[in-house]
Amino acid sequence: MLISIQNLNKTYIMGAEKVEALKDVSIDINKNEYVALMGPSGSGKSTLMNLIGCLDSPTRGAYWLNGKEVSTMEDSELAEVRNRDIGFVFQTFNLLPRLSALENVALPLVYAGVSKEERLAKARKTLEAVGLGDRVNHKPNELSGGQRQRVAIARALVNDPAIILADEPTGNLDTKTSYEIMALFQEIHKAGNTVILVTHEQDIAMHAHRIIRLRDGLVETDVKNDQIVQLTTQAAPAV
Repeated sequence: MLISIQNLNKTYIMGAEKVEALKDVSIDINKNEYVALMGPSGSGKSTLMNLIGCLDSPTRGAYWLNGKEVSTMEDSELAEVRNRDIGFVFQTFNLLPRLSALENVALPLVYAGVSKEERLAKARKTLEAVGLGDRVNHKPNELSGGQRQRVAIARALVNDPAIILADEPTGNLDTKTSYEIMALFQEIHKAGNTVILVTHEQDIAMHAHRIIRLRDGLVETDVKNDQIVQLTTQAAPAV
């Protein structure tokens, strides 16, 4: 079991009011699953994503990742888990504008203490895997939206994480580019990665093999997707 979440609660104090963002959520996710977390605004999906990504800690309940209970870890320990076990892909790309694509992808390896020569070689190989071998020296403002998201995906992959956690990864992309990015996620999943996709769009969620819907802080449904959308990508990355 890669992820085991047991009776997870998250309560936010907003002035005199208590907001229960998650209420006794229990979910298990196996290695190499492709899961979509869905729900309307206020459903708790972003809170759950933050907890899975070790960006926040629960108020109550337990979260086990790779056999380790991370729900009780201190901030420094959570930072280490984030860098080692989780690759993040965000809607807004979150690339550093002054760095090249190669340097952006290599950043997680800097924090992991990998030598410069090794991290640049691995970053180059990962960029080639997502179809950007000819863009390694380009800065973000010299790339299209789809290319920037590919750089962000390469950055998420470079540390060989246990989980790829993608938050609305097609939210800033046109339809054609969105399909290309979703085809890339399919290839990443086929290569053996665990992918957790956070989205409010039904057509994007349909690429996942399992769809978990949240509403009002509760798991509303958790079902296998029998109508998986299959796409192909010209890049055909071997990640």
